[in-house]
Amino acid sequence: MRKILIATFLAVLAMSASLPVSQANAQGNVCFRLWVARNTIYKANGYCFKTARAISYFGNAGCMYDYEGDVPMSPYDREQVARIQAQERAIGCR
Repeated sequence: MRKILIATFLAVLAMSASLPVSQANAQGNVCFRLWVARNTIYKANGYCFKTARAISYFGNAGCMYDYEGDVPMSPYDREQVARIQAQERAIGCR
């Protein structure tokens, strides 16, 4: 089920990236969506967020892992995180 939700989210992200908006606003929107997509995977796998932004958005209820490297993820989830990070780097997300 989680894979279906993540795949659906990524499909919506790809479609929304083509909407006509200013370039700066589009980049901000895409960066935010990529941030949410990446952290949704971490949240689903029990990561404990540290930043106020992430805690406010995702919460830490049920978290189990303080370090990203300790989070047990399936190969599929690791691949998705790597793809998202590559997209974030490519468009200059902070």
